Amino acid sequence: VHLVESGGGLVQPGGSLRLSCVGSGFTFSTSAFSWARQDVGKGLEWVSGIDNDGTTYYADFAKDRFTISRDNAKMTVYLQMNSLKPEDTAVYYCGIGRSGASITGRRQGTRVTVSS
Repeated sequence: VHLVESGGGLVQPGGSLRLSCVGSGFTFSTSAFSWARQDVGKGLEWVSGIDNDGTTYYADFAKDRFTISRDNAKMTVYLQMNSLKPEDTAVYYCGIGRSGASITGRRQGTRVTVSS
């Protein structure tokens, strides 16, 4: 199983970013996925999940601002983040499974910094 996140960066408050997570080494189309994040000195926080049928789930803070989606042909899961706030600053990770339980924070992830 191999997952690689990308798309993070520095963005001003109110801005947008789209994170990508490319998977390999497993059956992508039948898998559910999730995004979680971790800021320095804080624990992992589940952000969003998506089932293999496209059903989506969001943490309260992500509703109406973030959109999770998937492209099975590209073996990629996306997290579109709009109206970003400084408190969204964190390293973002993707994982297999909708709950985020598989995410340990030990991989590189992709860093999002929201700052003016």
